[in-house]
Amino acid sequence: MKNPSLHRYATRPGLYFTDDGGADAIVRSETADQVWFCVLEPLDQPSAFYADAVRLFNEPGLTFIDQAMKQRICTRRIPSLNLRETLFRMDGPNYGLWYVHVPQAWDGMQYGYRVNGPWDPDHGVSFNPYKLLLDPYAKGIEGSMELDPGAFSYECEIVNGKVKGSPFGPMSTIDSVGHVPVSVAIDDRATNKHDGEPSHPHVAWSKTVIYELHVKGFTANAPWLPKELRGTYAGLAHPATLSYLQDLGVTSIELLPIQAKQSELFLQERGRVNYWGYSTLGYFAPEASYATKRSQEAGAAAVRQEVIDMVRALHEAGFEVIMDVVYNHTCESGPEGPTVCWRGLDNLAYYRRTKDKISRLYDTTGCGNTLDFTNTHVTTFAVDSLRYWAKRIGIDGFRFDLAATLARLDGEFTRYHPFLYALRSDMLLGNLKMIMEPWDCGPNGWRTGEFGIPFAEWNDRFRDCTRKFWLTDVDRMRGGEYGEMTMQEMATRLCGSSDLFATDPGRGSTASVNYVACHDGFTTADLTMYKTKHNEANGENNRDGTNDNHSVNFGHEGPSGDQIIVQQRQRATMNLLGTLLLSLGTPMLLAGDEFGNSQNGNNNAYTQDNDTTWLDWDWLYSTEQTPELKQFNLTSRLITLRKSRDLYNHEDFFTRLSEIGLLKKSDRVHWYLPNGQMPNDADWTNPSVRSFAMQLLSPDEPSLLILINGSDEVTRFHLPKDIEWEMVWSSSEIVGEYPGLGTSIERVSEFDEESESKPAGRLRNHLHRINMMYWQMKDDADNLQSADDGLSEDDPTLWTLPALSISAMKQMPTV
Repeated sequence: MKNPSLHRYATRPGLYFTDDGGADAIVRSETADQVWFCVLEPLDQPSAFYADAVRLFNEPGLTFIDQAMKQRICTRRIPSLNLRETLFRMDGPNYGLWYVHVPQAWDGMQYGYRVNGPWDPDHGVSFNPYKLLLDPYAKGIEGSMELDPGAFSYECEIVNGKVKGSPFGPMSTIDSVGHVPVSVAIDDRATNKHDGEPSHPHVAWSKTVIYELHVKGFTANAPWLPKELRGTYAGLAHPATLSYLQDLGVTSIELLPIQAKQSELFLQERGRVNYWGYSTLGYFAPEASYATKRSQEAGAAAVRQEVIDMVRALHEAGFEVIMDVVYNHTCESGPEGPTVCWRGLDNLAYYRRTKDKISRLYDTTGCGNTLDFTNTHVTTFAVDSLRYWAKRIGIDGFRFDLAATLARLDGEFTRYHPFLYALRSDMLLGNLKMIMEPWDCGPNGWRTGEFGIPFAEWNDRFRDCTRKFWLTDVDRMRGGEYGEMTMQEMATRLCGSSDLFATDPGRGSTASVNYVACHDGFTTADLTMYKTKHNEANGENNRDGTNDNHSVNFGHEGPSGDQIIVQQRQRATMNLLGTLLLSLGTPMLLAGDEFGNSQNGNNNAYTQDNDTTWLDWDWLYSTEQTPELKQFNLTSRLITLRKSRDLYNHEDFFTRLSEIGLLKKSDRVHWYLPNGQMPNDADWTNPSVRSFAMQLLSPDEPSLLILINGSDEVTRFHLPKDIEWEMVWSSSEIVGEYPGLGTSIERVSEFDEESESKPAGRLRNHLHRINMMYWQMKDDADNLQSADDGLSEDDPTLWTLPALSISAMKQMPTV
């Protein structure tokens, strides 16, 4: 379809190629006095605008901006950068928009904007025409910001790597070209651009298992990839990478931000980078550093094509692609930050201000600035960006960082925010997976469960409850104290957190995105190895990152060679993952947790672009049955079990009847104590009750029974009668134990007589003997206890569960 001709009522900014070989450029700046569209060309090649542009010379007492004010089209030479800049004066503002038609435009053309207007930072206005600005709608970005005075709107200097100057002082007249990134035009008019595109998987929420990963960190150390593909979009799309993800069994790949990024000023001053990418430079352009060197050298269009090819490869392999997006703030930081785009275009319109002093930014993100989603045009900008990634790149869903900020009106959160309505009502976006991080750093910032249909949300209550039950409560229990978590609390989380997500009729448990670990915090393995954070490598004296981790170390901080400690950690890890993947809700697994990846106790590794955050794959090609492989297989089996059942589409915990107070007993879940009785009211709130069973029922398929033994003793469960049960998964398998029918626990012997002649084999067998002696003593103690538990030894529905374990039993079909 041809683009409509430009007219003064056009409402969408951007660069649009036209059939005459040129392009229409539109940009928003509601309070500027003048805007120029600027094209950069190599100085050693002929200019495309020679016939139209007036050349500017160095005139005494006149800057190039003074001269450009008098010309319609002008050009200047920048020999030090081998560049020529042609400035097109734009018309406007019409309804806040500025327009110009460029007679020639080409794929790969580098361009930007210059904006003139008042310099009055005390009133929030800081226009500076000497700064080349990115197009907010640019589909490609090349180059990066240098820590140089030219990148800042105010007069400053760099002293010992630090910026010295006041953003409320005089305006800088240093040209920023060469010190800041530039926009790159990509001709997107081809009618066949979607040819050969595979169909999107459209995984049902009830079958969704999310896998959060970093594009670079996932394959940076991947031994199956050639070096040129490691840490790239192409590396993630490699057949061997896709095969690994299929073996694991996850359905939806959630990518940490892949929109173009720029490290915060304070990181640049310390010579560090924002590895995670939560510092957005461009909302339409992909991050070029994750592309292969070949694509980077070929230009922005090749980088974008590599991203498109990655998404297509994931789709062909059956995976959805969910993208983490950061619309709450930009990379420009506070007033002291650089000027690369929005600050220079319209500082008042883009950023939220304090009510008492307009020069100050209202910050609910902790990142120096907050985009103003009370401005209709900011909402439109975000929606346009999301639609572009969904329609052109093929993204299947989005996870919104610090989403509470996006839904604040007059400083207060509301689920009825126009931005949320814009997402719900959009015909494209409203049918995608949309996941909210339901908090921010502002007042009353915790809003888990309050976004409503159709949004899913990260459930931090599930995270904390699960960690406490299996880690810190166990630690307290061994010290003779009661834990915090009760059966009521655990049951609520296992059932999808109806206390949080029963906000709309029909809003089911799938709205709860359950997780134990994510990119922000300890990995699951580190939760069992470190009692406190170890972020010294971040260079902030270990002050960064949360102190509220609910982690334990089992008596030793960090890795341990003590096999008893190792087994305790392995069991705890599988208990955490088992609870995650057996609970109602939508599970999210952090990449590497399936094999025990560690970040050496760093719970805020956002600056660690190194082996700390790059996954270690050495175990994958080991000739032995490594602990990592055992954990991978157990996790994969559990994901398969979950996906094979239709019991996880639980949307009936809140209906119109329950809304008006007509409650009924659930026919989807039943609860039992180990003696086979249903819990009474006192049991639900008694923190000493740590062993119970959860039965998931369905009229269409056999039920699933989840046995939880949160005690430090072997416990026997009397299962629901008249049903034959089969054990299909147990967390204790990681240490070679299996729940047994009756009073036994099956243990796998690993004693190898042939290896007794080898030192390594003798050590392994010695550790095995110690382990078997320990369990023989445990058996003796259990046998003493068994006479008093009131359970018959001959009951065929009696199963013995190892201490501190979670197991899944499936109902055998009736013959």
